[in-house]
Amino acid sequence: MTHPDPVHATLDRGLHQLAAFGGDLAAHANSIGTILWSPPRVVIVGRLKAGKSTLVNALIGAPVAETAALEATNTVTVYQDGSPSRAEVVGVDGRRHPVTVGPHQQVPLPLATPDIAYVDRWLPSAALRRLTLIDTPGLSTLTVDNDTATRRATIDGFEQTRSASIDADAAVFLFDAAPRIDEIEFLSQLPFTPLNMLGVLSRADSFGEGALGRRDPLGHAAEHAVRMARQLSATVSTVVPISGLMAQTSHTGMLTEHHAAALGRLRGMPTLELIRTFDADDADEVLPLTVRIQLLGLLGEYGVLNGREIAAGGAAALNAWLTDRSGIGGLMRALDASTTRFAILHRAHRILARLDQLSFTHPAREQIRSLAAQLRAAPALQMVTVLEDYQRMLRTDPQASITDELRTVLTATTPAGRVGLPDDAPPQAVTAEAARRLGMLQQRSLATGSAAEDAAIVTLIRTYTAPTVPTTPTPPPG
Repeated sequence: MTHPDPVHATLDRGLHQLAAFGGDLAAHANSIGTILWSPPRVVIVGRLKAGKSTLVNALIGAPVAETAALEATNTVTVYQDGSPSRAEVVGVDGRRHPVTVGPHQQVPLPLATPDIAYVDRWLPSAALRRLTLIDTPGLSTLTVDNDTATRRATIDGFEQTRSASIDADAAVFLFDAAPRIDEIEFLSQLPFTPLNMLGVLSRADSFGEGALGRRDPLGHAAEHAVRMARQLSATVSTVVPISGLMAQTSHTGMLTEHHAAALGRLRGMPTLELIRTFDADDADEVLPLTVRIQLLGLLGEYGVLNGREIAAGGAAALNAWLTDRSGIGGLMRALDASTTRFAILHRAHRILARLDQLSFTHPAREQIRSLAAQLRAAPALQMVTVLEDYQRMLRTDPQASITDELRTVLTATTPAGRVGLPDDAPPQAVTAEAARRLGMLQQRSLATGSAAEDAAIVTLIRTYTAPTVPTTPTPPPG
């Protein structure tokens, strides 16, 4: 039997107290409780044709998101675990329109795109029990509607969108060689911190000169991703190179023994001859045109060129190679790290914000305000206050030393790490460093530059004077 971490347990007790106040507060407690207990929500954003839907398919393990070359994804779609497979189109007026969706079929839209807030899509998926995925239209796309839909879901937060818990716990931002100016501007508007924003260098299998170039594009992309992660460190926690096409093929069951056998027939063929075979209209004696088109659609040039030796070992061997070379494993590990360590803190922040809102609008405002204050003072929620101060400092003075100090407290996993020391530092060194930092904060409190800095200093002083420096909660496996 698993037990909830202290943040979950504290908030759950608080929601039970809220329900016990009576009246409609039980319904409010249940509504807020869905934020606490549902799977972490990850929003996928990026430019048109950046590969968002292909990546969504790979993460879900089923080809459910539309991946056509043009405006395939023209609405926000929320993919979540549920059976039977079904969908509801939610209008901007809040009305829900159930629609019938067959296996691997596009969701029929009963409303014009500008009238749609988002689409709820349920399907039975082990992957979606762990993460709810939110696919968005492309930024700076061919239509104004698509760009507006993405911004409504991730920035503007229309009440219709908020009511369906579009609020995400983490974001994955896809870009190519480097984010453009408008993409950087968009990133700065998203309600995330570098702790829960991941960058993805998409189409890594065609990076640089591509599959036929002098350098291996995946290796080249990996080097570039490291540089981009350093340049974007104020925005994203890391940048992961991904071949979405190879990830989608390897994770959705699209690859068959027939495909592997066909590709294996090209084993040992010189590269130039292979290129001519795929370019020629009259190479059916080597491989029929339909098969060549299928292989390119599944594997891309890189997969065809470099996977043919592996394909001789069968579909399982080729699929394992595609998985390894696609980079999807690195992204999943980065997502796990982000959502496991920080999702509960962001959720707690949203829950406290909902309680604050109720405390201004509900007749039982005094009881609710007292409950919210009690929760904020709970030791288990101290890191939530640190996170809130970090978010405010990112908005007001991202380069301040206080901002870095808050991030250190949030990201370290040991008491020593939270005061900037190596994890194995002795307790007396941790105590001494906490005292030193406390003294510097007390001096700085005499001349602060903003209300956000005032609040951050108070929080850090509380952190360094606690009996033990708190640690970021980690939900139990399950």
